[in-house]
Amino acid sequence: MKKALVAVLAGGALLTAGTPALAETAKTTLGPYGYGKVKLGMSAKKARATGRIVFKLAGGEGSCSGWDLKAHPSGRNSVGLYISRKRGVAVIFAPKGVRTPEGIGIGSTMSQVKRAYPRLKTSMTGGHSVSVPGNSKAYYAFFESKGRLEGVALGLDSQDCVS
Repeated sequence: MKKALVAVLAGGALLTAGTPALAETAKTTLGPYGYGKVKLGMSAKKARATGRIVFKLAGGEGSCSGWDLKAHPSGRNSVGLYISRKRGVAVIFAPKGVRTPEGIGIGSTMSQVKRAYPRLKTSMTGGHSVSVPGNSKAYYAFFESKGRLEGVALGLDSQDCVS
């Protein structure tokens, strides 16, 4: 009996130890402080050191550079996140399939967003945003078309990359 138990435990330990990236990806959410090891406010040097991002677009003087999440390339005319020279990681865009801790992601309906975030604000231009539960220094921005989300972003309140 002891031999069987040891084999099961050893097998479980090997499985867990052998697939940490897979385990992290399955549980990774956008927010409240970042996406996986990439955290809001983290310098470009520290963010690069995570091994989770790749450079995509240089920023001009005093502006932000564009990056992609290595596991989720964003495509030709977009970026996965912006890093500010002053603020560090400033905005992270949710890849498809990634959700906030409250279960909101690309494809969610606006009704679901409003239930998850009762304090949701709508701007004069039609954009939607809310303070991030658990992080008073950040916000979620939601981009919708025909009642469904086509984009979700996590940003620092003080970010200087996008308007």
